[in-house]
Amino acid sequence: MRRVLVLVRLPGIAFALGRAGVLGHIARLPQLPGWLAGLCRFIDRVMAGRRTDIQAGAALCEALQALGPAFIKFGQALSTRSDLLGPDIAGGLTLLQDQLPAFPATRARALIEEETGRPLQESFAEFEAEPVAAASVAQVHKARLQDGRWVAVKLLRPGIHQRMARDIRLFDMLAGLVEWAAPGLRRLKLREAVRQFETISEIELDLRMEAAAGGKLADNLAADAGVRVPWIDLQNSTANMLISEWIDGRRIDDRVGLLAAGHDISVLTERAADSFFKQVFRDGYFHADMHPGNILVAEDGVLVPIDFGIMGHLELGDRLFLAELLLAMLDRDYDRLASLHEEAGMLSAEVELAQFAQSLRAVVEPVLGKNLGEIELGRALGQILQISARFNIAVQPQFNLLQKTLGMAEGVARELSPGSNIWELAGPLAADWKAGQTGLRLRVARTVQDLAKLVRLLPDFLEQLERQQNSPPAPSRPASGWALWAAGLAGIAGGILLTLALLGLMQ
Repeated sequence: MRRVLVLVRLPGIAFALGRAGVLGHIARLPQLPGWLAGLCRFIDRVMAGRRTDIQAGAALCEALQALGPAFIKFGQALSTRSDLLGPDIAGGLTLLQDQLPAFPATRARALIEEETGRPLQESFAEFEAEPVAAASVAQVHKARLQDGRWVAVKLLRPGIHQRMARDIRLFDMLAGLVEWAAPGLRRLKLREAVRQFETISEIELDLRMEAAAGGKLADNLAADAGVRVPWIDLQNSTANMLISEWIDGRRIDDRVGLLAAGHDISVLTERAADSFFKQVFRDGYFHADMHPGNILVAEDGVLVPIDFGIMGHLELGDRLFLAELLLAMLDRDYDRLASLHEEAGMLSAEVELAQFAQSLRAVVEPVLGKNLGEIELGRALGQILQISARFNIAVQPQFNLLQKTLGMAEGVARELSPGSNIWELAGPLAADWKAGQTGLRLRVARTVQDLAKLVRLLPDFLEQLERQQNSPPAPSRPASGWALWAAGLAGIAGGILLTLALLGLMQ
């Protein structure tokens, strides 16, 4: 039944893409089979004509905004997938505006009263009817609490849960159809990308999760100078309404305004880079929607991140890989870069490391050593991803959010201080962090991660043993299911006790 619904909606989607002139650009992607590329070209000639000449990213942005909120959000997620869309289209998607007309103030007031169970005037001494921002998922109003504090009131759009769920089912079916029509695209893990998008969307559509994310980020950054997270009214926030501190500040890309206010641009740039890389490497938990509107500079020069609907998480092993990757790039050690990909299991056995290293040198060398304002990041990234396709490198979904966030961070730095080089700022931070991740503490942390993976894999492992038990009789009697569970749990318990003992030695 779901496949039928997808097929029913396909003409409308194809019409929106065709009218915007997107299909002509998609037809040029080398991953598409010939028959599908030809079909895209035919539809494009019939529907778009000369519109194919407009910029690919701008065309897709236009189409996605016409298709609705879920498509806008998915387009923003796809901005990290140059390997799928090519650098021109993916780069253009970073400019996708998450803006929609606001829903009426009367509906906003009614939503607040539904969430609080009391009249609006009992919750707020003042409530501004005109929203300060209206996006695809929610809109924000300024209000004043009864105790005099000004707050931002974020309200989910009515009916957004149902609409997003319906469109995510559509994305999953479309990803399946694409993988069926073009088997060469399976390495891109399209359905896994849709599932990741679904997880992010579920979190973003529960504002209690955003409140919790803001609280965790505030704890992580509590001891860091020059940055703070706004307080959140946890008692009155709900799944559909978030009340947080109102921040009076300038956007971090307002260079003219910041200079006029007496701020030191170089200090702000270093502070922003320091905070971002601490989030990624030290904490493994980072703000993953760092466009300029989500980073404010307070009057005292403190950076204030806002909007915690999208957060990223990286395991210790991923962070170590990234730190070594960055340091190898800065050292221009391309043999080490190639080896890191091999050690991470990203290369097949058929790939020749020397050739891969040479290809990396060809792409990375022109990028390094330039001022940030001179780096053609989209072009360089597109070349790297073309190399990935050539060497059949498996896509790592856990890095998608980080890739998007790195692009945003570079964009912010470019606007703030065109003469700076974010790679030079990041190098010492990554080196210092990596230097601290050695010795007993690192081994214990890895042991804990391995144990956690074992716990997750144990049920499947035991199920396989159970199936073996029910197979034709073996010479010796296999252990019972209970015995297998007991053995497995005993192994886990022993590992946990060993870990605790090691942790005790470190104190």
